[in-house]
Amino acid sequence: MPAAPSAIIVGVQVQSVDLVIKDIAWLITVDQGRRIVRDAAIVVDRGKIAAVGKSAEIAKTHTGKATVDGRNTVATPGFVDCHLHSSFQLSRGLADEANAQQFLFDRMYPYEAALEHDDVRISATLAATELLKHGVTCFIDPGNYHPEASVEGVMSTGIRMVVSRSSFDLTKSVMGILPERMIENTQVCLERAEAVLEKYGKTGNPRLSASASFRGLNNATDELILGLDKLAKKYNTLLQTHACFSYSTHDSSIARGNLAEIERLEKLGVIDERMLLVHSGWLEPQEVAILARRKPSLVCAPSSSLHNGYGNFVVGKLPELMALGVNVAMGSDHASSGIVDMPQEMRLACCCYKEVRLNPRVMPPEQGIEMATVNGAKAALMGDRIGSIEVGKEADVVLFDTRRPEWQPLINPVANLVYSATGDSVRDVFVAGEQVVKDGTLTKIDESRLYEEVPVAVSRFGRQLKFDKMVQLKWPVT
Repeated sequence: MPAAPSAIIVGVQVQSVDLVIKDIAWLITVDQGRRIVRDAAIVVDRGKIAAVGKSAEIAKTHTGKATVDGRNTVATPGFVDCHLHSSFQLSRGLADEANAQQFLFDRMYPYEAALEHDDVRISATLAATELLKHGVTCFIDPGNYHPEASVEGVMSTGIRMVVSRSSFDLTKSVMGILPERMIENTQVCLERAEAVLEKYGKTGNPRLSASASFRGLNNATDELILGLDKLAKKYNTLLQTHACFSYSTHDSSIARGNLAEIERLEKLGVIDERMLLVHSGWLEPQEVAILARRKPSLVCAPSSSLHNGYGNFVVGKLPELMALGVNVAMGSDHASSGIVDMPQEMRLACCCYKEVRLNPRVMPPEQGIEMATVNGAKAALMGDRIGSIEVGKEADVVLFDTRRPEWQPLINPVANLVYSATGDSVRDVFVAGEQVVKDGTLTKIDESRLYEEVPVAVSRFGRQLKFDKMVQLKWPVT
């Protein structure tokens, strides 16, 4: 491909590039030096970051075919949400005040079993919309039974996605029995998982990749876990699962096989740096040592634990595991826990560990931002491509509008981002240099049409689930 044309201005060669984001008030790069640049500019060409520096200096060397005014903004790398059930986006309000057994077997599994292809497409589109509007440019989906519908909805928005097909092959646990529609044997699980890896693992689309996934240890046989691990190695991708998210799952694992969840994975020989373990709160002492030695990526899901009372902050050891060199990322989990908002997840993670440790120095805001950016990129096996704003990486950039009360006064943008801002202050979002959110609105889909589709889908599967019996308002409705 020929080099971009250039011009000579006052003896200086000026390169023409696709995009220059200029006059950024504060740029939080999260690069190797963790630089924060005032009055900054980001140069983007062919989807990648070509230069980063002071806006005045960049203006001397680069001119953009397109320019974006970054005045009154704080810029960050695009956030990476390492655990978001996109098919659960239509479940808000269906699983409140429920213990782990009720949440899964009385609410969420029946909900999931009721979804058809178009319901999942609409749910996934809505999930991607909320993620993008709150600054997330890449997310990992643990999977569902209509992955092709998830891909259809998500890819329409411009976000990056790691798609999976969820796998269970044990129909019954001490917590309950799966809906009949979700029951599959081991061979079927493996065949359908590989079909997704084959179809989406190497599409040539840099915004789409695939992983192997089993939903949890108490619904998976050793044969399934080993088979999925083999597939993950074959396709050079992640193996992901929920692990140790509540006392119930922890106790169930020990009751079933006299091994805690991480111990079982270690015995099977599947824990390594390609593994993604979500929640990881309820750990035996020896499991901490296993994680420190094997170094999988862990995902902190703050709002999920707080909403459902899982206790992951009370008993969790993520700050200590990070100090031991374990990579810990961030995930919002699902809309049935309320928020899908990475800045709020960062605040919850940082502040909740301060509270339970009675130590304000634990989990500073810088660590929260790392979890949502570079750590997330590493967990997604994309650390060389995204997660920071530095030359050579793909141009995933978020601009926050600071002309809002929660951003003022703007003395420390790192603290403001984590401790006071929300995703609602996102103004513009770029994925690989393409502007996918402009002035708070998605550019690639018609949001108004999406909001018209949502109640139609909810009404359809709601009749099957009988919402009036599943969820009853405590206050009278007239």
